[in-house]
Amino acid sequence: MKVLVDIPDNKANFGLEVLRSLVFVKKANPISGEKALLMEELKEAVEELNLIKSGKLKGIPAKDLLNEL
Repeated sequence: MKVLVDIPDNKANFGLEVLRSLVFVKKANPISGEKALLMEELKEAVEELNLIKSGKLKGIPAKDLLNEL
């Protein structure tokens, strides 16, 4: 399992030190805010796609999206 933790910059070194000291943590590396945002947006997109596939949400055909341009 992967967990994204948002830690204030002034506590980042301590937070990483604590995480790395835990024997069950395999990897603890900082990522940029942009990368974290991209990961969150991709997660939301996949969740939305799954809702569309299950019929709980209505999707918009790609052809309609292209016609709007």
